[in-house]
Amino acid sequence: MTKLLFAVTAADHWTLNDGSDHPTGFWAEELVESHRTFVEAGWDVVVATPGGKAPVVDEGSLSVDANGGDDAKVADQRKYLDSIESILQSPALLEEQLAADFDALFVPGGHGPMQDLAVSDQFGAVVSDFLDGGKLVSAVCHAPAALLPATRSDGVWAFDGYEMTGFTNEEETQAGLADKAPWLLETRLRESGAQFSNTDAWAPHVVVDRNVYTGQNPASTKPLADRVVEALS
Repeated sequence: MTKLLFAVTAADHWTLNDGSDHPTGFWAEELVESHRTFVEAGWDVVVATPGGKAPVVDEGSLSVDANGGDDAKVADQRKYLDSIESILQSPALLEEQLAADFDALFVPGGHGPMQDLAVSDQFGAVVSDFLDGGKLVSAVCHAPAALLPATRSDGVWAFDGYEMTGFTNEEETQAGLADKAPWLLETRLRESGAQFSNTDAWAPHVVVDRNVYTGQNPASTKPLADRVVEALS
């Protein structure tokens, strides 16, 4: 059975450039669509968070507006989150997880990873172990931020030269947070050495480079999860 480390942010806010806290967490669609896809594939999915803290959903991600005006989509997400509430309330301790125990890593987004996973050297070391072990590494939307702390002893980023995608500066601007953000994901990925790829704002876009699989935005979650399952089937 394929075993997946499903690393979820434990942050409930994102500190903006004026010092204020923007309420956040994980983005519902990104967690729901990926987790459900992996479970339906028959995988052993281990949900883990920093400190083993129960993750929180970004309530904005459950608004009708954030889901294209689709009430049924929001209802489906709420129903799925309710069905896995016991799992989310008692996640594994992310700091105790070892790449050697898993076949793949997946990180769902939301602004939460920008707050905690992006600055965790300990998680960065785990990510590096997945990458160097030839195991599949995957992240969607803002979650490629969780790959940033994976640096070598010489300071070079482990993903230097890899083609990848993530939430774009254009999308952050349209979402209304670009001018308040302490840093922008697309900019940071480019500066770190990624070969950044993107399509039109909010359109699905998946990039695969060797064992690294990334998705641009929430709409990319299901296509990305399907590619991950296909790769390991």
